[in-house]
Amino acid sequence: MINHTNFCDKLLAAIETNQSLLYLALDPEPQSFPVAVSVTGENNQSFLTDLFAKAKFAIDQTADLICACKISLGLYQSLGISGLELLQQILTIIPPHIPVVLDAKHCDLNTSTVFAKTVFEDWQVDAVTLSPYAGFDQVAPFLLYPDKTVFVLCATANPSAAIFQEYPTPENPFYLQLVRISQTWGTPEKVGLEVGVMPDMLARIRKAAPERLILVEGDIAAENGIAEANDLSQLLAAGLSKNGEGLLLPIPPSLFTEPNPREAVQKLRDNINEHRLRAIAVNPTCELWLPDVCFLQPEPHRDLILQLYDIGCVVFGDHVQASGATFPYYIDLRKIISIPQIFHQIVSAYADILKDLKFDRIAGIPYGSLPTATGLALRMERPMIFPRKEVKTYGAGKLIEGHFQAGETIVVVDDILISGKSVMEGAAKLQSAGLKVEDIVVLIDHEQGVKDKLQVNGYRAHSVLALSEIAQILYQANRIDTEQFQLLTAEH
Repeated sequence: MINHTNFCDKLLAAIETNQSLLYLALDPEPQSFPVAVSVTGENNQSFLTDLFAKAKFAIDQTADLICACKISLGLYQSLGISGLELLQQILTIIPPHIPVVLDAKHCDLNTSTVFAKTVFEDWQVDAVTLSPYAGFDQVAPFLLYPDKTVFVLCATANPSAAIFQEYPTPENPFYLQLVRISQTWGTPEKVGLEVGVMPDMLARIRKAAPERLILVEGDIAAENGIAEANDLSQLLAAGLSKNGEGLLLPIPPSLFTEPNPREAVQKLRDNINEHRLRAIAVNPTCELWLPDVCFLQPEPHRDLILQLYDIGCVVFGDHVQASGATFPYYIDLRKIISIPQIFHQIVSAYADILKDLKFDRIAGIPYGSLPTATGLALRMERPMIFPRKEVKTYGAGKLIEGHFQAGETIVVVDDILISGKSVMEGAAKLQSAGLKVEDIVVLIDHEQGVKDKLQVNGYRAHSVLALSEIAQILYQANRIDTEQFQLLTAEH
């Protein structure tokens, strides 16, 4: 699994892997505090040890059912130095692929710079919540960290806050003005919103900020919160983006008092996913995909393969390939660029291979792999070039587009290996400009000895998926029948 450092990449990967919008709040319940908690002494140490054990239990029970963890700084600060030490201990046991949001609601302009350094550099959390009353000057120091995200507190569920939040009128409330202004401070990847459990208010905020990530705080199973299925549906309908995403929901603390907490959390997660599917069923622009079969053995790329099939990337019938050969099937990968959920997974899968290779620049082979190469360049912050399919007879007449220096090592990215002809032609163009090509990475390998052919020509070939792997998964999932399985696995 690739270890993302960018909060949004990390979050999206966790959402996709665990199929979950739930986050785990690692905060001690106020009622669990002794009547008087001192910051020293054996009783306090026993109390802290118990809190750590509870946090570890919650993580162990839900690590594959959540997309993030949230820690409320104020609770640990209230326990003094030992509480802050406990917080840092808890940070070390959160799985590295799960992003961490520090719920600090920081609001002091004078300490913003040093606080941002502490939480992002020293504590290495991925996101932080801020109270924005001091304006952009207070938020700016946190935005200097390119891989981190801030959540702006814009509305709470506290009844007495209504006098401020709905000023001057309920029709034109202050909280919506705050939502509008905060969107000018940074991109949707940099600035999200923190909102209490209030479906009506949440719906207005979602309408005003359709692309923002919203962190819901509070207890969605509280007595006056979202206890019933209809209420949960109302909350999801109010807060989800048009793609069935953009909402982070807390696991209710009460679920950890159940006889089987993991089962209770899993049931809630599945319930939320069912509501997401129903809510977006009438929206043709939504590309949400959830698995519909259960397997006993894990496969790293199973969901990706099923999604590729479900969106029509694998079709049967006689098709002429680019090499001139006729196959009884066709693999069309051009659709993936229109479906962000799948495209993100594919770029991540490529990146997981590229991170272990040595290269100076990424080159995509026109035209099919150019979007993927672009996504990789942005994800890995590495420069990109590409060899032209045909040299222009006008303008600069370049063979290679992009900036490069002779002698640099290039990793070539393509979509599919059938004969290897197109990728070797592209590599040859790069080499003719004085560049070195050692590695070629593709999404799908047809496995008809093409990797060996590339090796004979001096290239190391890498692939995310093999055609036989695709056939096996689709057959196991009853997506294809025996005849179609044999067509995919027959030698051509």
